[in-house]
Amino acid sequence: MSVAKVTEIIASSTTGIEDAVRSGVARASKTLDEIQGVWVSDIKCTVDGENIVEWRCTLKITFVLKD
Repeated sequence: MSVAKVTEIIASSTTGIEDAVRSGVARASKTLDEIQGVWVSDIKCTVDGENIVEWRCTLKITFVLKD
């Protein structure tokens, strides 16, 4: 039997949403083993005038706990 846990992080990127998600998962994988999935629960951005400066994604990362 496996037991999973969900942790929430916020990742950002100046490039776009997909890059923010990828960088968030990459960073989380440095300290979390056996990541099973990620849910993008919120997307925000900062703007300067008419330009989007940074994308911010709230990620809920699911990973399996070790025995």
